[in-house]
Amino acid sequence: MKKALNQSTLSFILNGISILALLFLVLSLFSFSSVNNELKQANEDRFLLTYNANRFMNGSAYLTNEVRAFASTGKQEHYDNYWNEVNNLKNRNKGVEAMQEIGITSEEQTRIDDMSALSNSLVPLEDEAMKKVQAGKMKKALDYVYGEDYNSAIAQINSLKEQFLEELDARTLAEVNRLSQHAELIKLTMVIALVVVGIMQLSSMILIRWKILHPVIRVRDQMGEISNGNLSAEFTLEPNTSEIGMLVASIYETKQELKKYIHDIDSKLSEMAKGNMDLSIENEYRGEFLPIQNAMRQILDSLNSALSKINVTAEHVSIESKRMASDARILSDGAVQQASAVQELSSSIQELSTQVDRTSTDADTARKCSTDAARLLLLSNEKMATLTKAMEDISNASQQIGGIIKTIEDISFQTNILALNAAVEAARAGEAGKGFAIVANEVQSLANKSSESAQHITALIENSIKMIQHGTSLSLDTTETLASVVVGAKQATELIEEIAESAMQQSQSLHQLTLGMEQIAEVVQTNASTSEKSAASAQELYKHSEELKINIHKFRLRRHG
Repeated sequence: MKKALNQSTLSFILNGISILALLFLVLSLFSFSSVNNELKQANEDRFLLTYNANRFMNGSAYLTNEVRAFASTGKQEHYDNYWNEVNNLKNRNKGVEAMQEIGITSEEQTRIDDMSALSNSLVPLEDEAMKKVQAGKMKKALDYVYGEDYNSAIAQINSLKEQFLEELDARTLAEVNRLSQHAELIKLTMVIALVVVGIMQLSSMILIRWKILHPVIRVRDQMGEISNGNLSAEFTLEPNTSEIGMLVASIYETKQELKKYIHDIDSKLSEMAKGNMDLSIENEYRGEFLPIQNAMRQILDSLNSALSKINVTAEHVSIESKRMASDARILSDGAVQQASAVQELSSSIQELSTQVDRTSTDADTARKCSTDAARLLLLSNEKMATLTKAMEDISNASQQIGGIIKTIEDISFQTNILALNAAVEAARAGEAGKGFAIVANEVQSLANKSSESAQHITALIENSIKMIQHGTSLSLDTTETLASVVVGAKQATELIEEIAESAMQQSQSLHQLTLGMEQIAEVVQTNASTSEKSAASAQELYKHSEELKINIHKFRLRRHG
């Protein structure tokens, strides 16, 4: 990684320089303020020194002028002014004291002392002049104050005064100039400090803009692309050892890691989409991506486990559905055969019921005929004796008819049992075809027996009619026989009524059997239809199970030992 100066270090340097420059500027401000105060004080001192120097010199000149004026005019006010200056105003002394208080050099003090000495040397002359004036000797007084000694001293004092003023002005002016130069220098340094601060701040702004803000904006844009899922967006910043450079390096590393994770997840999901479940998550994810790695491992383990179980279950479903389809087909074929057999049995029972109805009708007709015969026999009482033997034959025939009725009752009983067996066989719906075939044979046999019994009944009834006719012919011959025939006729009538009632009951039972067989036929038809549907569903289930096996076999699962 390329080495680069840290932005924080560079910013620290620039800001440090700015802070130092600002501190220097503050110190310069304090210094400038101090120098400015000194300059003001120097100007003030210069003014006061000049003022007090002039006060000192003017005080001396004032005394000279007043003494000369007093000597010239003799006016008392000049005399008073002179002594007022000497005793009260004392401008010379106060001026010297003020200059000493402000501060003067030894040379300047020497000049003052010299001027004071010369001024003091004039005092005796001035005293003499004032005394002369008071004595009225004005000319003598003028000689003292305008004499050569006095003028010479005044000239020396004026010379010293000019020298003193020049030296004082030069000294104070030099001090003022020095302080002014110092203040200008401080001003210059302050300007330089401001310029340095401005340059440092401008450099800091440029640094922040080009070294921090622009990279941060690019980093922000790049992070926006990353947040939108675009990991291939152009990123021109290069990583280095600076803070921004390290951040850029982190972004490159983040993009690389994310691409690695996405590529790994994409490849694994693509393989899973192709049906390859024999995979393993080998790349080690870091940080918050660890749950994704664990979740993918759990998904693969769960899918392998679930698909393995589905594969095993599909095998079992295929086998069982195949077996179910076979059994359903057998059941459907048996149900169809059973339905056919039940249909044939129902037709036979219907035919038997028709025959029994016919027999019942014939028995009812025989009952009516027997009743008519008994009525006729009662009218032909005289012939009943002759018919006794015939009635006995009719009685024997009636006994045979009773046996036939018993047979018919047995047939009815067995038919009921057969109906029950047929219902049981229909409920089982297993090997139903064979059971219904047996029931059909039994019903057919009972029908044959019922037919034979009906034939016997018909023959016996015909014989009875013949015998009754024979008895009728015989009744013409004898009345005694008629009574016996009446008794026999009554018995025959009763027996025929019983036969008719039995035939009616048998007919009703057969009707009920017919209804039961129709219901059984409907149930068998329903079973047959349901069996067909079950067979079709089982076949469809077998097809789906085979498709499921084919689809499951598309997945390549892990091999377990």
